[in-house]
Amino acid sequence: MKVVVDRGKCQDHGQCVFAAPEVFRLDDEGHLDYTTDPDDIRRDDVEDAADVCPVQAIRIED
Repeated sequence: MKVVVDRGKCQDHGQCVFAAPEVFRLDDEGHLDYTTDPDDIRRDDVEDAADVCPVQAIRIED
């Protein structure tokens, strides 16, 4: 699984951080940072994060 965030869409709302904190996090400046290739065990959390993203900036590639 590969996680891709469209930086042009992402507005750093951080909803993904609540859904999948093992994959998504906000840096010291409040900008999104994330793991691009998390373990497949995190798939459900990443799918939830993609669903709650208000601007639909997250996608999963297999």
